[in-house]
Amino acid sequence: MELTINNQSKFYENIPANLAALLLAEFGTLRKGIAVALNHQVIPASAWPNTPLSDKDQILIITATQGG
Repeated sequence: MELTINNQSKFYENIPANLAALLLAEFGTLRKGIAVALNHQVIPASAWPNTPLSDKDQILIITATQGG
């Protein structure tokens, strides 16, 4: 199964069950300071555990950074 994450195709034998599981698989933790859009719709962090994923979903993960 295939997901597109930040414009890069990733293939999974088994797609993670939901956004929270995907973020855990990709980052090892549910970090603060990130925003996620699924198929061009921003998903609030509180909904990540209840947001299922499907083959061919497009996911954009944005990480907040500091700078000066």
